[in-house]
Amino acid sequence: MHKPMPEKGCESSEIFAQLEAFKTCDPQYKEGRVWSLVYYLDEEHSAFIKEAYHRYACENGLNPGAFKSLKKMETEVISATADILNGTDEVCGVITSGGTESCLMAVKTYRDMAKAERRVKKPEMVIPTTAHVAWFKAAEYFNVRIRLVPLNKDFKPDLKKLKKMVNRNTVMILGSAPEYPHGIIDPIEEMGAIAQQKKIPLHVDACVGGFILPFMEMNGESLPRWDYRVPGVTSISADIHKYGYAAKGASTITYRNLDYLRYQMFVYEDWPGGIFASSALLGTRPGGAYAAAWGITRYFGKQGYRSLAVKTLDAVNQLKAGIGSIPELQIIGAPQGPLFSYRSIDPDVNIYAVGDQMDASGWQVNRNQHPPGLHAMVTAQHLQVVDNYLHDLRAAVATVKQNPELANSGGAATYGMMAHVPLRGMVKKKVLEMYSEQYRAGGGEMDIAAAGPGAGGEGLLDKLVARYVQRKSRG
Repeated sequence: MHKPMPEKGCESSEIFAQLEAFKTCDPQYKEGRVWSLVYYLDEEHSAFIKEAYHRYACENGLNPGAFKSLKKMETEVISATADILNGTDEVCGVITSGGTESCLMAVKTYRDMAKAERRVKKPEMVIPTTAHVAWFKAAEYFNVRIRLVPLNKDFKPDLKKLKKMVNRNTVMILGSAPEYPHGIIDPIEEMGAIAQQKKIPLHVDACVGGFILPFMEMNGESLPRWDYRVPGVTSISADIHKYGYAAKGASTITYRNLDYLRYQMFVYEDWPGGIFASSALLGTRPGGAYAAAWGITRYFGKQGYRSLAVKTLDAVNQLKAGIGSIPELQIIGAPQGPLFSYRSIDPDVNIYAVGDQMDASGWQVNRNQHPPGLHAMVTAQHLQVVDNYLHDLRAAVATVKQNPELANSGGAATYGMMAHVPLRGMVKKKVLEMYSEQYRAGGGEMDIAAAGPGAGGEGLLDKLVARYVQRKSRG
């Protein structure tokens, strides 16, 4: 049921009080309890980006000829980004609303480029299995077929198979630095060589790593090359609102030169409202996001970002060492950078049940599948909670080992079944039903753990099992 708009306006103090009250059920990110979504440092930093955003809250970056201040900020942000990505003076690009928009723009650009220059009518892109879901969304939106590259045992893409997948319909190849599920940097140099040989653009998704890997390297960390130093890399996406610590709504997509960026642009010359041109997906582009992004790169500078990288890597290394000391657990692959995932190597310890126990202890923990695991995106703020996290993780593992039946209840049962039901279309349909319910008139909620057994009535797990058994019985 819809909640009507009030007939009369409210006092600002009342509105602010309600806004604070809304937060009571949100994750406690200021205490370092959240391992994704939020990049919070402290109240001083938060106050700065809020003030920078506020000063341009009403300005619109839609027309770069109107608010020249915003275009100046965008130009300087792109220049700073090109600098840390080791680009030449030819590197160009735009600020976007986030990593997803940056990914969408790359697919649109290379699709249109291939159509114009090579007359490709059935566009395809070659991407590793670990590519971010934004690339799958882009493929669906822009009608570009995905060719998925399987992984080797080290969780890196099989380059021999990648090379064979490239054909005349290929519009782009994708690599990640790092990929999100496991934090592993794809072999960009080798992929760049393939891209050059095949004369196909190579985009590097550094939405996560773009504003921390360069500073880790400046600090002496040994990393494989993945940026514009690699011949064959034609574009890079890098989020400022992740490890750049800008306000939400700020990513970048840069290209090696303007010959590529031109294909990202949209122009319509016959609109009654006048000739229209747009540089990216959005029409209205919030000026506050520009100002906060521009301000934060100057607030920290290279020295400040290097300091944050030191703290982040310290937290990552402590967490990895602590998890490695728990016999039942294992880090997945060989991640480099600020994120990683880990799994159970003990058949008596269900990793999703461990996740349930961590959630119950107040941590917001993300789950992986293929293989099942728990995920951590680490920030400098997490350095202060490493010991508490590892203490609770050891306790969670011990509890699950002593009570293996926990694997059959709550989120553990639901995630476990959803990861293993072979009919993936059935899982997709059921999740879509649950997800869309949140947007019913008047609002709703989705609790994936409550959808399992014991939730009262027939839960998601029960339905999936029943449908799977029904289909198996039909042969």
